[in-house]
Amino acid sequence: MVPSTRSLSFLLALPALAFFSLSASALPHPRTASSPATLKLAVRINSYGIKNIAAADRARIQARQAGGSSSISATNNVMLYTADIGVGSPPTYYTVLVDTGSSNTWIEDEAYKKTATSHDTGGIFWVAYGSGDVAGEEYTDTVTLNSDLVIDNQSIGVARVSLGTEGLDGFLGLGPVGLTRGTVSNQGQVATVMDNLYHQETISSEVLGVFFAPASSDNSSGELTFGGYDTSKITGGVSYVPITSTSPASGYWGINQSISYGDTLILDETAGIVDTGTTLIYIPSDAFDKYQSATGGTLDEATGLLKISSDQYDQLSSLYLTIGEVTYELTPNAQIWPRSLNSAINGTSDGIYLVVSSSGSSSGSGDDFTNGYCFLERFYSVFDTTNSQVGFATTEYTYATTN
Repeated sequence: MVPSTRSLSFLLALPALAFFSLSASALPHPRTASSPATLKLAVRINSYGIKNIAAADRARIQARQAGGSSSISATNNVMLYTADIGVGSPPTYYTVLVDTGSSNTWIEDEAYKKTATSHDTGGIFWVAYGSGDVAGEEYTDTVTLNSDLVIDNQSIGVARVSLGTEGLDGFLGLGPVGLTRGTVSNQGQVATVMDNLYHQETISSEVLGVFFAPASSDNSSGELTFGGYDTSKITGGVSYVPITSTSPASGYWGINQSISYGDTLILDETAGIVDTGTTLIYIPSDAFDKYQSATGGTLDEATGLLKISSDQYDQLSSLYLTIGEVTYELTPNAQIWPRSLNSAINGTSDGIYLVVSSSGSSSGSGDDFTNGYCFLERFYSVFDTTNSQVGFATTEYTYATTN
């Protein structure tokens, strides 16, 4: 999910919202940097809202390329990865969407319970997600990720105007801090959860490890590791590449990559982003046309995805994404939507749908592809702010045939 940072002037002109402001008096907890600590994720299959995920994500990508707002709404996602985090002291726990494509953390006003550590900063926060703006008062509060990960004075938006996020209480923003610039009226940018964990010496490096198990697997769950990565989840070493210098991808977790289908190059090296808030894998329209021609897929109106026959699936080649000096293979099974979840996307029970889709724009935008969940469930990812790099590693699911 990728927000814009448009001016807050119209919100500042509104009458002040009346909130009772409480003083911050955080309870003491250890401040010694610890070894990496994990936070478990839960996968949620969306059974409501718009089921054409390709159309929803594509609109968001096009808005991002234009430097505007994101168009994603949590109600449009078929696959949601959520975490339960505590806010306040004593903490109230909230279910939030995990998003590396945005950086603000916020809670719905109706859910937010103020305690002695809740402090109204007097600022107004506003993040535009395209399908709806999120706006309200800016607080700082104690955030508890787990017993080893407690943050004092974390920026928390308390959203009085927000997206329709049924079943969710808010967002946990894990993108670069630059994405918060201009989102809070009385600050240039705000420290993210990762920033505060590092600067408050709770973690020794500003590194986030992300693990997803495929929704079709026996253990469809995920895990965030703060301050490093979980070596038990990978089957080889982590290979890193620097954040791309190409704008606008450089403002996100952006990388350079090229793509081949079998032996055929379909996309020269170009810039794009890695995003846990996107479900599918999106490539520019010129590369997609080559992919569609090679696979023989036909566009399915009900799902918005390419559909192939069983015979075409048997002939499907691997898709190769070359990032730096390493080529990552998406096997034929990794290129298809989990057949057990076809009903979640308006598909037929026996249909075979490809998870590679068109961004709707031709290459050369400076933000040509998005490696979403369907890539990340096959490869462990490491988001390293300390060294301005992104890393990937194989897992037990890289070559799984569970789809």
